[in-house]
Amino acid sequence: MAATGRAFDFKLFKRLLQFTKPYKLTFWFVGISAILVSGFSVLQPILLEKVIDDSIIPKDYENLIFFITLMGAFLLAEVFFQFSFIYYSNWLGLSVVRDIRVKLFDKILQFKMKYFDKSSVGRLTTRAVNDIETISSIFSQGLFTIASDLLKMLAILGFMFYRSWELTLIVLAVFPLILYATRLFQRAMKAAFEEVRAQVANLNTFVQERITGMKIVQLFTREETEDKNFTEINRKHKVAWIKTVWYNSIFFAVTEMTASITIGLIMWYGGLQVLGGGTITLGLIVAFIRLSQMLFRPLNQIADKFNTLQMGMVAANRVFEILDTNASIEDKGKDAFENIKGHIVFDKVYFSYDDAEMVIKGISFEVQPNQTVAIVGATGAGKSTIINLLSRFYEIKSGTITVDGKNIKEVSISDLRKGIGVVLQDVFLFADTIMNNITLNNPNITEEEVIHAAKEIGVHPFIMTLPDGYNYNVKERGSMLSSGQRQLIAFLRAYVSNPGILVLDEATSSVDSYSEQLIQNATTKLTQGRTSIVIAHRLATIKKADVIIVMEAGHIVEMGNHTALLKIESGHYRKLYEVQFEKEEIL
Repeated sequence: MAATGRAFDFKLFKRLLQFTKPYKLTFWFVGISAILVSGFSVLQPILLEKVIDDSIIPKDYENLIFFITLMGAFLLAEVFFQFSFIYYSNWLGLSVVRDIRVKLFDKILQFKMKYFDKSSVGRLTTRAVNDIETISSIFSQGLFTIASDLLKMLAILGFMFYRSWELTLIVLAVFPLILYATRLFQRAMKAAFEEVRAQVANLNTFVQERITGMKIVQLFTREETEDKNFTEINRKHKVAWIKTVWYNSIFFAVTEMTASITIGLIMWYGGLQVLGGGTITLGLIVAFIRLSQMLFRPLNQIADKFNTLQMGMVAANRVFEILDTNASIEDKGKDAFENIKGHIVFDKVYFSYDDAEMVIKGISFEVQPNQTVAIVGATGAGKSTIINLLSRFYEIKSGTITVDGKNIKEVSISDLRKGIGVVLQDVFLFADTIMNNITLNNPNITEEEVIHAAKEIGVHPFIMTLPDGYNYNVKERGSMLSSGQRQLIAFLRAYVSNPGILVLDEATSSVDSYSEQLIQNATTKLTQGRTSIVIAHRLATIKKADVIIVMEAGHIVEMGNHTALLKIESGHYRKLYEVQFEKEEIL
């Protein structure tokens, strides 16, 4: 959804209002409260005129008490509806924000990996947190407040014309200047707030990336450089906000000056009329001064609240851009696996990440049920891509991939991925307990099952050495555990899900010898009775694989078991093996 360039996008606003439908009663109650607040506030200067002209000047004590009591009663009513207006308008805004945020997060969860490859995490975080919070202000500080102020202004003008058209014309004489200034202000603020949101997103992205990569920053002594970069980004952020402050300063100075001039004109003309014995009274002059202040104040507030509304609309436009993004894997599969056996077939599969260069170039291979198949090759050969395609993180360009004879496009994505257990080289753990990182809060996996599985694959003793055992919080990204310990948790996570297909992607490439031994034992246990695909650089870990697939530049160049592949003179597998082991070891 592109920005329209208009001062206010009614189409976007109408779409936003769709989210208030579940809260119709609250919406209308807030609207009625806004009307009543406007009415009660206008009554105060009307009664003030009566107090002066009908009570104070004629020295009528009983009439004075009556009007003061009436003013007190109306004030209490105004306070009640003002409270209702503020509370429920904020409640409505927060409810809408909750619904939009849930919808946005559900949308993000469905995006394919290609979207995340090209999207900044910081920007997505800004959309899901900062921008959506800004949307709530549309309801709490923008929409209803503007409506209330407009009603108040209409009521004030109606009464002013009724009481004295001469004084009303004096007040209205300065209106064209204020309206013109307001229009210019709105347009300038819309552009300014768009720049503010862009700079906020840049700031979030920069800070998040540097904090996440702090080890690299410090390792390569980039502190001074990154500090300079941050200073420049922060300067741009400040400049964007200063521009909004500049516009506000000019606008409010103009309106305050205009309001003061108007009061002076009312005093001058009204005073002459009172001294000359005209129809204008002292009470009316005081009432008009109060009414003119009430008229200009909402006008100032409307401009201020319109800024809030504009800022919320800019944020809504950014959020709706993500909601309108069609970046999900098409999930029209109806088939399901009753008991996945793990028969996998790749048939002439082609794939490209960026539509420019093919990464997988017409590969074909077959994995039999309960087989252990290893995939090896140099970095960039396309090994991990095969796993991404099998799990449907990306869509293939052509060819077919089948599991147990079913095209994976004809199987629901959820059912397909439930049947595949993956252990990656870079294990991601959430800032939660070990138990929750293993079960991922799946209610169907009990604590007893986790402990039993941990004992089976030899992970239980390691977990029990940690404080609180399975309830130990591993902190963000599992920072409290070593690389090998995180791998063991990932193995246990895959094991308790009981997949029909197990994928080990470089699972032992960066662990210590002790952890590697535990992982090897866990691998032996996990691969029993299920199809396993092992991607590895360390060829010693895949000697016992039933089939080894050797890849190079997106092609399968060799296939066979360890012994057969070593016998191929000048073979790719043999060259890879010789890089890691002495030639004498082969002989």
